[in-house]
Amino acid sequence: MANEFDQVQMLVITQENHLQRIDNFLISKLKGVPKSKIYKILRKGEVRVNKKRIKPVYKLQTNDEVRVPPIRLEVKPDETSNIKKQTHKLTLIEKSILYEDERLLVINKPSGIAVHGGSGLSFGLIEALRVLRSEGQYLELVHRLDRDTSGCIIIAKKRSALRHLHEQLRQNTMDKTYHALVDRVWPVKRTKVCAKLHKNQIQSGERMVFVDDNGKPSETKFSLLKEWQRCSLVEAKPITGRTHQIRVHCQYAGHPIANDTKYGNPMFSQYIKGLGCKRLFLHAKKISFTHPLSEEKIVISAPYDQELNMLMEKLNASN
Repeated sequence: MANEFDQVQMLVITQENHLQRIDNFLISKLKGVPKSKIYKILRKGEVRVNKKRIKPVYKLQTNDEVRVPPIRLEVKPDETSNIKKQTHKLTLIEKSILYEDERLLVINKPSGIAVHGGSGLSFGLIEALRVLRSEGQYLELVHRLDRDTSGCIIIAKKRSALRHLHEQLRQNTMDKTYHALVDRVWPVKRTKVCAKLHKNQIQSGERMVFVDDNGKPSETKFSLLKEWQRCSLVEAKPITGRTHQIRVHCQYAGHPIANDTKYGNPMFSQYIKGLGCKRLFLHAKKISFTHPLSEEKIVISAPYDQELNMLMEKLNASN
């Protein structure tokens, strides 16, 4: 079966991809081609740069000429077509765009949608966006959110924007603010949690994170926003960016997050479900960063979804 990669491609490298590794460049250009096949053609020397063989770690230079050989793909169901059939999710993601310009997108990611496909998922946020922006546009995740966490997430539309935003993450100049509904009343005086975290993969293949003296240093700042008799709403600002950091730090502090199936309190979660909310109450409420082109400070806030709003109304009515 013919495909878009069955002819030789000659690509000229622009400043946008200067110093990018050839393997990462091909992975981004050859959407739908398995990584194993990309590394195979690199290994066999079928990819040439300026008519020479190169290794996967080769860093591209502006004006390099890259020859990509014809690639035969196995016949399998059209994944793009399968994604397009998920019209409800595509519509939901389209409506969740909070900000967009020529450099980046900010999405209010819905709870229950993974940031990317894999591990049994047919597609995620980034695959859906590539269908919605199907003109071959560059789209890459700047950071991640857990599947069940909702809220602000940034997608770069240019590699230069991705580099700029990644540097802000490294320098800790990008601010992320989360809201979480936690068990019991959070003490006003508890303004931060510092606990080293160790990531482990359990037998089922799931990732679990534990507080461990041999783990990586991790810090989250907290403040109490509102309290009820049974629970409280807190603001969490992660200083470090460890996997499941806020969820584990809340558990460690004795205030697990509502409906957290990994680190939560089942009795508390049952109470919240009885009020009509079945999703994890962890929401990336706000994100602020420096725009990669204008250098202006951008602040984006994501509203709660209907499920969280209804829960808040019921909690307020019960006071």
